[in-house]
Amino acid sequence: MPIHPSAHIDPRADVHPSASIGAGVVIDGPVCIEADAVLAPHAVAMGDTRIGARTHLHSHAVVGDVPQDRSFEDEPSRCEIGADCIIREGVTVHRATGRDKVTRIGDRCFLMTNSHVGHNCQLGNGVTLVTGAILGGHVEVRDRAILSGNVAVHQFVRIGELAMIAGLASVAQDIPPFMLTDRFGSVIGVNTIGMRRAGFTPEQRADVKQAYQLLYRSGLRLAEAVARLEVRASSDVVGTVLSFLSDPSSRGITALPKVVVRRAG
Repeated sequence: MPIHPSAHIDPRADVHPSASIGAGVVIDGPVCIEADAVLAPHAVAMGDTRIGARTHLHSHAVVGDVPQDRSFEDEPSRCEIGADCIIREGVTVHRATGRDKVTRIGDRCFLMTNSHVGHNCQLGNGVTLVTGAILGGHVEVRDRAILSGNVAVHQFVRIGELAMIAGLASVAQDIPPFMLTDRFGSVIGVNTIGMRRAGFTPEQRADVKQAYQLLYRSGLRLAEAVARLEVRASSDVVGTVLSFLSDPSSRGITALPKVVVRRAG
C-alpha cells in the first residue's frame, strides 16, 4: 500500500508493508502499525504505540501523545489500539502515566469526531464514543458500551458491558452492565433495545430488568440488594452484573435520579 512522500516516518517505527500512510502523516517514535491499517492525511501516531490491523485513523486524529497529567515524568509507557477500529477526525488517545503502564483500546471500537481517551483508560471490544465524548484518566469501559455525544466521564469511573450513557451526561460514579442513564448520569432503566440488538434473549432481558428493580427500585441498601440478587442469580447476564458489582471500585455505584420538587410560582 502507498506511503505518501510527504509523510514523516520515524526510523524506529515498524510499518507493515500493507499499511496505507497518507499525506502529512507524522509517525514519531517506535510506533507499530499492523497489516492494512490506514492513517489518513495529517493523522499523528506517537511514542510506544501499537495500531492494530485494519484500524483506520482519520485526518488529525492523534494517538500515543503524552498524558495530560501533572505527575507524569516522561516514564516509558504505552498506547495500544486493537484491530478494526475507526478513529475519526480530531480524536485524541493519550498513552499511560506510570512506568510500563498502558492505555488500551480493544477491537472494533468506534471513536467518533473529537472524542478523547485519557491516560490509563481501558476500553473493551466494540465500544462506541459518540462525538465529543471525553474520558478522564483510568476510566474503564467494558465491551459494547455506548457513550453518547458530549458525555464526560470522571477519572476512575467504570462503565459496564452494553451500558448506554445519554447525551450530555456527566458520569461521576460506576454504571453497571446493561443499564441506561439520563443526561445527569443517573441510572433510569435497562438498555433493552441495545440488548435486543446484541442478540440477548427475552429471558435474559427479563433477568436484567429484575436485577435493575432489585438494585434501584426496591429501597434496599446496595449490599442487601446484591445479597438477594446472588440468591436469585440464575443466568449469565445476572452473573455479569454481580461480577461488576463485586469488582473494586474507586467511585462507587451510581444511584437513581434525584427527585426535584419545584414550588409553584
